Amino acid sequence: MDHALRQHWPLPSSPRPIVIFGAGGIVSDAHMPAYRLAGLPVAGVYDVDASRAEATASRWGIAQYRSVDEAAAVADAVFDLALPPAAHLDILPQLPAGAAVLMQKPMGSDLAGATKILTLARERQLTAAVNFQLRFAPMMLAIADARSRGFFGEIVDIEMHLNLMTPWNLWPFLKGMKRVEIAVHSIHYLDLIRSLVGDPLGVHAKTLGHPSTEIAQTRTSAILDYGDRLRCILSINHNHDFARKFQSCWLRVEGMEGVAMAKLGVNLNYPEGEPDELWLCRKGGDWQSVPLEGTWFPHAFIGTMANLQRFAVGEDAALSTRAEDAWSTMALVEACFRSSATPATPIEARPEV
Repeated sequence: MDHALRQHWPLPSSPRPIVIFGAGGIVSDAHMPAYRLAGLPVAGVYDVDASRAEATASRWGIAQYRSVDEAAAVADAVFDLALPPAAHLDILPQLPAGAAVLMQKPMGSDLAGATKILTLARERQLTAAVNFQLRFAPMMLAIADARSRGFFGEIVDIEMHLNLMTPWNLWPFLKGMKRVEIAVHSIHYLDLIRSLVGDPLGVHAKTLGHPSTEIAQTRTSAILDYGDRLRCILSINHNHDFARKFQSCWLRVEGMEGVAMAKLGVNLNYPEGEPDELWLCRKGGDWQSVPLEGTWFPHAFIGTMANLQRFAVGEDAALSTRAEDAWSTMALVEACFRSSATPATPIEARPEV
C-alpha cells in the first residue's frame, strides 16, 4: 500500500487515573504492562484476596485499596474491571453513576448475564465498554485500516484457523465450567469478525472437548452465515499435542482484490508465544510482510483503554467495544452454543432391498 497502515490507537490528551478491580495474572501480564508502556496512570488495585492485591500493588508501585468503596471513591477515575464475568454485576452498582468502566470479557457468563449488565449500565448511565482487545492488536488495526482504504475490494472469504496445544492447566478455574472454548477464547475471533464485516445471519457450530482433558470444550468448528457471497469459518483445535512443525494460528481475510494473512503468535508455545506476523497480497502481486509495531499482548490493551478514555471526554466519536456492541458479540456466542446443542441434519437411511 502507498501509506503505512494504522497500528496504534491515539492516546487521550489528558489521561485519567485508572483503578483496577482484580489482581489476577492478566493484570500483571497485560493490563499493567500496557498502561506503563503507554504512560497511562494507574492509581491502584483492589481484590477480594487482599494478599494478591498487595503483591500486585507492591510489584507495580501503586496503591492497594482495602474495600470496593475505597476504590470507587477515587476522583475522576476510569474503572478497569479485570474480573470473572459473574463478578461484574456485583461491582457495577457500587461505582459512581455515570462512571467510565472497562469490563473484562466475556460480558457475563451467558447472554442473560450480558443483558443484565447492559440494563444496569444504561440505568446508571455508565460509559461502559468490554475489553474485546483483539480488535486493537496492531495487526488487526492494520487489517481494518486496509479494509477502510479499499485494499481488499469485496471481502468474500474469512477463515480463522488454530491447531496447537493450549496448556489448560494454567487456568484451573476452567475445570467445572460448562462453557469454555467459545466463551473464553473463540469469542475474540467472533468479535473481531463482527468488527470487520458486521453481524452474520446465523451460525452452524459444534464445540466439544477432548479425551485428554476434563475441560468442557477445547475444539470448535463454526460456519458464520453471511449469505451467498461471503464464506466465513472457524476451525479451532487446542489439543494438537505434537511437535511444532504443523502447529498454527492464523487469520485469513480475502477479498476480490487483496488478501491478508495474520499470525497470532501469542497462542503458539503459550505463554512464551512467538512474534505476530502480517502479510498482504494484491491480486497479480506478491506477498509483502508488514513490519509490526507491537503485539496482541500487551499492546492491544492500550487501545481499549485509550478509546474509552478518549470517548469519555469527546476526543473519539465512537466507543468501539461499547456495551451495546459487546452484547451483540455475546448473542453470537449464545447462538454458537445453541447450534452446537442442536442435533445435526440426519442422513437418510438406505432403503431396504
